Amino acid sequence: MTQTPAFDKPKVELHVHLDGAIKPETILYYGRGCREAIERIAYEFVEMKAKEDVVYVEVRYSPHLLANSKVEPIPWNQAEGDLTPDEVVALVSQGLQKGEQDFGVKVRSILCCMRHQPNWSLEVVEMCKKYQHQTVVAMDLAGDENIKGSSLFPGHVKAFEEAVRSGVHRTVHAGEVGSAEVVREAVDTLKTERLGHGYHTLEDETLYARLRRENMHFEVCPWSSYLTGAWKWDTEHAVVRFKRDQANYSLNTDDPLIFKSTLETDYQMTKQHMDFTEEEFKRLNINAAKSSFLPEDEKKQLLDLLYNAYGMPSLAAAGQHP
Repeated sequence: MTQTPAFDKPKVELHVHLDGAIKPETILYYGRGCREAIERIAYEFVEMKAKEDVVYVEVRYSPHLLANSKVEPIPWNQAEGDLTPDEVVALVSQGLQKGEQDFGVKVRSILCCMRHQPNWSLEVVEMCKKYQHQTVVAMDLAGDENIKGSSLFPGHVKAFEEAVRSGVHRTVHAGEVGSAEVVREAVDTLKTERLGHGYHTLEDETLYARLRRENMHFEVCPWSSYLTGAWKWDTEHAVVRFKRDQANYSLNTDDPLIFKSTLETDYQMTKQHMDFTEEEFKRLNINAAKSSFLPEDEKKQLLDLLYNAYGMPSLAAAGQHP
């Protein structure tokens, strides 16, 4: 018996890792460092999101972790090859653009800096600038939040300062397993515009109140947070508080291959165990669209698509702006 979808309407996803969304058969077929594999992985990602009724997605990855040349150190103990981080971005962008054409899903990408490798970060922001018209819309800081002071490593700080100067959008993994102080560093030092996860913001009510006033967007990944231990099943999930407070947040898969999930998993989880309603699902997707890193004209088109699909008045009809 097929389960009724929790929310069978168009969706927006802002927090999903490309290297956490690879089909197992693709992993088996190709080796690392293979150009065809990287483009195919990106293409198949879009196909997967089309099946989940996603109309807009921002997918993130570290170019350096998929490269084996001009990267120090070479990740995964690979032998040196000839695939550079820059070429990885070009290949991923090509795959995403082909997928966008074939499957009708609007796709943009986010390039990740890694907390343990601040020496990569300035190159990341430069690639964001170079490929800003080929799917790339923002940069991220990902990796182990428990690396003490990693938000303040000079390589990361300089890269995020350059992003601010250059108009490159910014999101940061913070407050997933790290403390509210890591969230504060992301907001105040790295000038992030969105928070990846952000659950531990609730440890500091003053900070949480401030971020709500500033309409900070929380990229929430419920199923991921359960499996990683970022949230314990016998406690109230931060997203329940966000819902109750009508905060600005979205629902996302994070790493669907690793967690054997789809976006439906997160929607079913919140509907069945946290009393989410269709109206709340509509609200959070509209907030996701408003908080996306699209230019304003494309953001308006996305919002109009959602309002039409949800049977709601458009922004123009309501006399509002994104």
